[in-house]
Amino acid sequence: MTSPHTSTEFVSWFRSVAPYIHAFRGKVFVLGFGGEMITDAQFVHFIHDINLLASLGVRLILVHGARPQIQLRLDESQLETESVMGMRATDPAALQCVKESVGRVHHEIAALLSMGLPNSPMANAAIRVASGNFVTACPQGVIQGVDLMHTGKVRKIHAQGITSRLEQGEVVLISPLGYSPTGEIFNLTMENVATETAIALRAEKLIFLLDTLDSVSINTAQCNSMPRELTVAESKSLLEQTTPPSGCHVPDHIRPILQSATRACEAGVMRAHLISRHCDGAILQELFTHNGIGTMISQETLLTLRKARIEDVGSILQLIEPLENEGILVRRGRELLEMEIDRFTVFEHDGIILGCAALYPFPEDNACELACLAIHPNYRSSGYGNRLLKYIENKIRSQGIHTLFILTTHAMHWFIEHGFKPATPSELPKTKQNLYNYQRRSKVLIKQL
Repeated sequence: MTSPHTSTEFVSWFRSVAPYIHAFRGKVFVLGFGGEMITDAQFVHFIHDINLLASLGVRLILVHGARPQIQLRLDESQLETESVMGMRATDPAALQCVKESVGRVHHEIAALLSMGLPNSPMANAAIRVASGNFVTACPQGVIQGVDLMHTGKVRKIHAQGITSRLEQGEVVLISPLGYSPTGEIFNLTMENVATETAIALRAEKLIFLLDTLDSVSINTAQCNSMPRELTVAESKSLLEQTTPPSGCHVPDHIRPILQSATRACEAGVMRAHLISRHCDGAILQELFTHNGIGTMISQETLLTLRKARIEDVGSILQLIEPLENEGILVRRGRELLEMEIDRFTVFEHDGIILGCAALYPFPEDNACELACLAIHPNYRSSGYGNRLLKYIENKIRSQGIHTLFILTTHAMHWFIEHGFKPATPSELPKTKQNLYNYQRRSKVLIKQL
């Protein structure tokens, strides 16, 4: 029997993921992963997660690699290939090994996607896998005097053909092979195919699963860290740095994938994600939790300070009601909040309201009251309150107002740390003095800007 505590946690968790389920339905996600994943025992768990995403209405395109399988086949055939700038020259003999390896990997993935094992996440699954000649390729040519022969790059993605398959509810599986109009076959990179596919389909997300030890190796300051979030501009700046500052190093094995992800976002893909393939349920953790577990690249910053809109009322109420119940904030009903929504500023991160504050002007005294300052409890140590306060101070300063005051019962020390001075009710604007609640006995703090 499930305990009440466990049930409460489940309900809370399910409610927290519901907005993502709603937002992702009908959206196109492109997932790129290397051949290393296919040989991993956890790959079947990844397939289960793919099934789950498909059942939620996400339109999925899987782009796989086959580098280790190709290298193994080359070694078995005792074939050596020349490389230049990280690209393998593919002669006719090597191309035969590429075709055999890619074909084997492709069919293994399709077989796993077709599973319908009882008592597993694939039970009653009806995933249909679509493949085809969706990728037109051209040769890389001669680079630094080396003819790369059958090593190519994407020339065109047949977006309409892929879209028609997605609209029929199929998962599209694409191999790192491309075909020319003259019937030639070219060996491509997974990164190139996944990136160009995401751009051509105007995908909502491009997700790369990296062959890193775990998610820590790309996210913590102790180990060549990368930021949790990057804009296109920040990512390009990071890639251009030859001697980056401590804590912002891009490991060599991640650099080409970060370049591909950045190019995708620059070309119109909404989000690109870099996550570790070794973390069980990595895709679910990245997509259905607010903080995620990897690095996300976006066209613009996800943190926004903006004027509140009427559709924000529900989110603001959800944010302030716990504080009202504790007596920290004065209670506001939905009707009052709707009437005063123009007074509010919200701190938004990736579509979720994490903070709010209201301003009430007293023009006759050249002053403003700061009220209803609230930050989501999970983010109070992230500096969001400080950023919200600074934003408001700059806003009223630009309007020629130089006095900001606040009435608080619990956060007196925090405001003193941010430059406010204790005051008395008699120092408030006359209009506010008449409204002061002596039963509540709020502390008065004033800051001269």
